[in-house]
Amino acid sequence: MSGFVVIIPARHASTRLPGKMLADLAGKPMVVRVAQQAAASGASRVLIATDHAAIAQSARDHGVEVLLTRADHPSGTDRLAEVVNVLGLAHNQIVVNVQGDEPLIDPALIDDVAALLASNPQAAIATCATPIDAAENLFNPNIVKVVCDRQGHALYFSRAPIPWHRDALAQGERVVAPGLPALHHIGMYAYRAGFLRLFPSLVPGTLEGIEALEQLRALEHGYTIVVRTVPSHPGAGVDTIDDLERVRAIIESRRLSG
Repeated sequence: MSGFVVIIPARHASTRLPGKMLADLAGKPMVVRVAQQAAASGASRVLIATDHAAIAQSARDHGVEVLLTRADHPSGTDRLAEVVNVLGLAHNQIVVNVQGDEPLIDPALIDDVAALLASNPQAAIATCATPIDAAENLFNPNIVKVVCDRQGHALYFSRAPIPWHRDALAQGERVVAPGLPALHHIGMYAYRAGFLRLFPSLVPGTLEGIEALEQLRALEHGYTIVVRTVPSHPGAGVDTIDDLERVRAIIESRRLSG
């Protein structure tokens, strides 16, 4: 699919790795690497939305479109809402939110999530997930899980191990039961610009506050999130120094191999 817009929210502040958006990856800042991956998708426009002057300047230095936004947004989705208003995007324009700390993101996955929303007019949001086959991931609260209905609509997102297999886990085991439809949510979303304009007016719900997952706001207000299951998780994101070194090594290896 082509014709969608990619917006990359990029905050300089980060709880676990401050300044990571400008971290050097084989000669380019991480957020620029993300933008270049997104530019290889079918997007008609790719831009970085940031509240930090150094990130904005770095984007300009590398020829990436950038928009300076307010610094007081409570979430990346709220930042996207400001961008669609400033740009005056049409109500039905599809916007894909690509995280600024995913420098190995597959451009084809960006295309897929945009096409998924386009083919599901009843949905407010489209996203994706991948099967969980390791117990350490199922029980890791930093890995968000999603449970879907038969049509692929999200029922719930949680940091907890869901669905909970009562019998397999009855004695306190930490295993992935055979056939368990456990899904690791991939934090990339497609929206229509009209929904993004609406989102900041939705009152944050109890579940969003408990789980610290803003996509629950949409579910709590009755909006549909459609989920595509993909066979494998995209390239590693960057949350810690160890993540940064791992991704840096992968990119350097790819550069040396041509």
